Amino acid sequence: MTVAMMRRLARRPENVGVAFFRNSATLRRSFASSRLLRQGACNHFVSQASENTNPADADAKFRLAVKDNIATIGLPTQCASGVLGAHPSPFEATIVEQLRARGASVVGKTNMDEFGMGSYSTNSVHGPVSNPLSADEQLSAGGSSGGSAVAVQLGDADIALGTDTGGSVRLPAAYTGVVGYKPSYGLLSRFGVVPYANSLDTVGILAKDASAIQDVVFKTGLHMEHDPSDPTSLTAETRKRCARASPAQLAPLHNVTIGIPAEYNIEELEPAVRDAWAATAAKMEAQGARIVSVSLPSTREALCAYYVLAPAEASSNLAKYDGVRYGVRSENGDAAGDTLYSEARGSGFGEEVRRRILLGTYSLSSEAIDNYFIQAQKVRRRVQQDFDKVFSLENPLYEPRQFDLSEMSADLELADKRGPVQVDFLLCPTAPTFPPTLKDLETKSSVDAYTMDVFTVPASLAGLPAVSVPVWPEDSRLPVGMQLIAQYWDDQRLLSMAAKLEEVMRS
Repeated sequence: MTVAMMRRLARRPENVGVAFFRNSATLRRSFASSRLLRQGACNHFVSQASENTNPADADAKFRLAVKDNIATIGLPTQCASGVLGAHPSPFEATIVEQLRARGASVVGKTNMDEFGMGSYSTNSVHGPVSNPLSADEQLSAGGSSGGSAVAVQLGDADIALGTDTGGSVRLPAAYTGVVGYKPSYGLLSRFGVVPYANSLDTVGILAKDASAIQDVVFKTGLHMEHDPSDPTSLTAETRKRCARASPAQLAPLHNVTIGIPAEYNIEELEPAVRDAWAATAAKMEAQGARIVSVSLPSTREALCAYYVLAPAEASSNLAKYDGVRYGVRSENGDAAGDTLYSEARGSGFGEEVRRRILLGTYSLSSEAIDNYFIQAQKVRRRVQQDFDKVFSLENPLYEPRQFDLSEMSADLELADKRGPVQVDFLLCPTAPTFPPTLKDLETKSSVDAYTMDVFTVPASLAGLPAVSVPVWPEDSRLPVGMQLIAQYWDDQRLLSMAAKLEEVMRS
């Protein structure tokens, strides 16, 4: 889908173009007073740091907020769940230790969806997180890392840690107007992070701009540090091999090709978000980037596959919270065996967590595993192969695969006899809509919430790096998150491209 095609599809074509965006700094200033009024009402922190928590404050270079599912010495790690209460972690997550060593001063733990299960940061024992970008109504801050996103937007932290399993860093970033980065799977250590779905979980970073994230991850050498405590952490040898295969520097824009995935132009896409997508592509094209259409056919099944795989892994990970090894003991002290477990888990877990445990347990059952779990794994593999076909860089984790022209969509043009045009990055919206109000969410079903992940889940299934960058439409008081996706281990160029996108949208 070319930019011209996107313009024709937009329902309000008069808004598309350079004048579609206002200066983001101007818009942020216009919300300054309302943010101050709402700062205490956003409910984004669940615990604050004390002097004892930060023994090296005098040498601090930046303030760090930590999501409540990441272990931090001196502060409880509750995962916003009643099953953990005020659980004190006996150790600290590797990523927190690494950032402390680079000058971080922890300011507190942030609110979230319970165990990371949610798209709006409303499934929390501490109550919902409210978006600071609205003074007259309570808007969702996105989930599950909503508290971390709000902490950055309000200036309470320079950098915030979140976790991204299917979009839980990128979606809050889009809703609150900050930058949210999900790294390549295995790049940042997950040791000390309470797991949701092991094969999908990543530690993500939120900040006001992409260059701040790039400084923390790449200028400090964090991306090359292997953690032997984390079995999913890439080895030092693999990191060196991947680094040799991926260019570190971003080429000038006239040498950059950006793909527009045709399958992402869904009917449910809000018109203003579609307009912003088209206008962003138009501005990048005006600056010299080549904009081309690409096809990711397995995207249509990605969301379904995710909501089979993630709950299945969650049901296994949460089995330990049985009232004996972890979790609260029910008031019925005489309970034993299965009764003890069911009462402890029933009283400790929230409704959404219980729902996903049941979904996951069923998909792993002997009667369903072949029809659901195994099929979802096959879809996941096809999603990853679709991405590999469209990126010009080879995936350093796999042997090169010959492109099969019989698998190509008839709507795409051939670049040459070997196949269609390949791209450096993909550009699409982060979320299909603007943030809903907290009141509206009371009437929405869980399936409605799941559909908010439709644009973020594919990159998670493939383990690819992705970043959400806010753009500010002229006729909107709220930002639109634009997502950039890159090939595996192309994180450094991805963040450089995100910084370039910010620069282009300000011009």
